[in-house]
Amino acid sequence: MPAPVPFGALLRQWRTHRRISQLDLSNEAAISTRHLSFVETGRSQPSRDMVLRIAEHLDVPLRDRNRLLLAAGFAPVYPEHDLTAPEMASARAAIREVLAAHQPYPALAVDRTWNVLDANAAVGVLTQVVSPALLAEQPLNALRLTLHPDGMAPHIGNLSQWRAFVLGGLRRSAMARADDEMLALHDELAAYPHDDPGDPLTPPPPSTVYVPLLLRVGETELSFLAMIATFGTAVDITLSELAIESFLPADAATAAYLGAPRQLPET
Repeated sequence: MPAPVPFGALLRQWRTHRRISQLDLSNEAAISTRHLSFVETGRSQPSRDMVLRIAEHLDVPLRDRNRLLLAAGFAPVYPEHDLTAPEMASARAAIREVLAAHQPYPALAVDRTWNVLDANAAVGVLTQVVSPALLAEQPLNALRLTLHPDGMAPHIGNLSQWRAFVLGGLRRSAMARADDEMLALHDELAAYPHDDPGDPLTPPPPSTVYVPLLLRVGETELSFLAMIATFGTAVDITLSELAIESFLPADAATAAYLGAPRQLPET
């Protein structure tokens, strides 16, 4: 079993990761540079308030704030409840309400590594092209469903661009969080074979403002605009890492296919 990492070492890792000098951090967190230096080297012990203040200024995720507290000898302060726990009833109801409100457009709730926690019925429009074996895997992972050769990938008309968008976003999130699990998922997805010869680095036309998901379903090509929403005031780890991804029709034909109650407005 590896030895626990001292608080000073964790602090230095996060400060270096955020590219913030001791001087800048000390100014932002209202801590003397000398004291901050002593804390990093282990010559001084931080107070609980100081740990939380530093974590806030370094924008450390809640999960890792608990690790910083433990390393400094304090109890964690951020709870982590399963989404099915009684304490999460109101949040769970809010998630269900948001998912239902997106009907007839696909929407799903995912955790930080994109495991599916809940989804509305319209997600079946996307997953109808996925192999039953892949759909049976647990936990069901939204990004695996998208890029796996037995998933949506062979049916995505702009796979090269969409793949680059998905992998780029996942890598940026993993780097921002310093999250090894997310990096491992990125490497797994990047290793999937794919037949799209397109160049993902080719810049889009100047008139392009987003990368659509172009999904072929039979003889029909559907065009979606992906949007992601998060809980802005979460103090529970599970909620802070949860996201709702929705797929809105990017053209009138897709809206009609989904049975939308109204056509998209002309632009």
